[in-house]
Amino acid sequence: MSSISANNARFDLSDLLGSTGLLAEHLPGFTVRDEQIQMVSWVAQAIAQKRGLVVEAGTGVGKTFAYLIPALLAGKRVIISTGTRSLQDQLFWRDLPTITGILGRPVRIALLKGRANYLCVHRLSAATTQAEARGLARELSMSLRKVKFWSMQTRKGDISELTALGEGDPIWPWVTSTRDNCLGAECSAFDRCHVMAARREALAADIVVVNHHLLMADLLLKEHGFGDLLPGTDAVIVDEAHQLPEVATQAFGNTLSARQLREFARDVTQGYVSAKVIGLTEGQCALMQTIEAQTQLATQSLSEMPETLDAARWPVRLFDVIDEVRSLLQEFVKTVGSQANNSPELNNLQERAQDLVDRSLLFKPLDSKEQQGTPAVRWSTINKAGFVLHHAPIEVAPLLCESIKKQGGAWVFTSATLAVENNLQHFASRIGMPDIDTKVLGSPFDYQQQALMYLPKGLDMPSSPQHTRQVVEAALPILNASGGRAFMLFTSYRALREAADLLRGLWAHTAPYPLLVQGDAPRDELLRQFRELGHAVLLGTGSFWEGVDVKGQALCVVVIDKLPFAVPDDPLLKARIDNIEQRGGNAFMEEQVPRAVVALKQGVGRLIRDRHDFGVIMLCDRRLTSRSYGSVFLSSLPDMPRTTDPHVVCSFLQQHLQF
Repeated sequence: MSSISANNARFDLSDLLGSTGLLAEHLPGFTVRDEQIQMVSWVAQAIAQKRGLVVEAGTGVGKTFAYLIPALLAGKRVIISTGTRSLQDQLFWRDLPTITGILGRPVRIALLKGRANYLCVHRLSAATTQAEARGLARELSMSLRKVKFWSMQTRKGDISELTALGEGDPIWPWVTSTRDNCLGAECSAFDRCHVMAARREALAADIVVVNHHLLMADLLLKEHGFGDLLPGTDAVIVDEAHQLPEVATQAFGNTLSARQLREFARDVTQGYVSAKVIGLTEGQCALMQTIEAQTQLATQSLSEMPETLDAARWPVRLFDVIDEVRSLLQEFVKTVGSQANNSPELNNLQERAQDLVDRSLLFKPLDSKEQQGTPAVRWSTINKAGFVLHHAPIEVAPLLCESIKKQGGAWVFTSATLAVENNLQHFASRIGMPDIDTKVLGSPFDYQQQALMYLPKGLDMPSSPQHTRQVVEAALPILNASGGRAFMLFTSYRALREAADLLRGLWAHTAPYPLLVQGDAPRDELLRQFRELGHAVLLGTGSFWEGVDVKGQALCVVVIDKLPFAVPDDPLLKARIDNIEQRGGNAFMEEQVPRAVVALKQGVGRLIRDRHDFGVIMLCDRRLTSRSYGSVFLSSLPDMPRTTDPHVVCSFLQQHLQF
């Protein structure tokens, strides 16, 4: 077993990760994994040599500890970026304390989230004044009382502490700040700012845990007060790295939305009515009413169009409305004038109005020459809050690479799902670093014994209107054999709803297993029920394909209805496809297949989460065997036995479940 150099000392890995090492001594059930030891060595070398590294670490490798150990031993300043806030919390509250305790090397650790995750003392005061002056909707008033009570108790101001309110509660935009409406050092409550307190802790820490959105904001200096975090950092470790290119695309892009316009108009009106903002006039409030009316017109102009729409198909009326909104915002900027110098709040509103003007210019009509020369794509989406206009670069790789190289230091990218046919070149090209060092570590789990892949025969092509019904019918005998205990993962909400209706109809009177359907309750609540019930069938899409960890016999079947190709009419994907084809490439094999492979690996990865787990992966897409590219998917998945015989599947399940 090898050793690693860290912080001017050498550490024998057998003393850490061997059968009699520190982890085995302190962690019940710890097993020696050669793959984990190898990854520790690779990450330690990358940090010591300040170079780039990409590692796919299959499920069960223990990649979290494999990068935390060298990060902690290096004695350097390290940022760890994860895909979600829940993973941030897991690292900060569970994994890092565990490893630092075992290693006996206390370090300063900080958790830093985006500003929307922290209570804003100033905006809480403004919301309270608004409630007293004009009243708030009953739902908002009840939530506001809970926030005010909690605000007197919290030290960190992290809104996740207030479990009585969900993440989607409508009160949060009223009492948290955004990059747009934060007053910064000019705020009267600056000395009590939870965001700044969290940043100060982060700047003083050795290990800082962030998420990808925050990492990109810091990398691109897109937040006031950010950009201070990365300078002086020796290494950045990006976990769940498969998500980074899409987050980077958002970070390098821009939006103009109905929500942004309404929140600006609301803040102006609120500032005037409550007399919180010195210098605001009745005429400026009247402008806000017109802006809100125009915002509604923009939403209406898109409401009867497809939910996602390329800019080439935008109605002329939308451009007219955006022009009118721009004029109104410019008038606001002009009427505020030099008075902004007398009030931090008024200055902030003027800057926000100018920012919205600048954003709106991204969405003016383009002439043919501009359309041909632009490296960006524009599109719109419609949601409950109204319209969102998007502007994003077609190719983010060179921009991301330039930013990473400018930052310098070691960059380690890792995930369980990065490789396509054991090759990491697709991911390396997506981050603009084709020459980066790449490593693939397979899972230590015994998929030959623990898992079985079932490819049911006789299904129509996925485009058939009968396909979802056939998937449900093919799954029923498998669900009976497993006694429930299944995830059924779908690539669209339409298929999810159809399958749910079919199962509810079949099980209307005597449901053999509890049926949990995405949308009926929050995701975390559905997962809690699934684990506690122990024999449920859960139907999910999108968010259930990754980041879900159910160990043990509660989950022993994962049904996947189709290969998860991205929607072909997605404007950004379409622009990328056109871009690849214009340079003579094969967009399907270069872009669409690799992305679908990574997504499929995520879904399949829900099944085996522990060396004692077992189960069946049921893939219901006949293209896996009828199309030449099907072999790319199959060879990218863990090596496990395959069958087309449902009797073999039922026998496998009954044998392991010992019914």
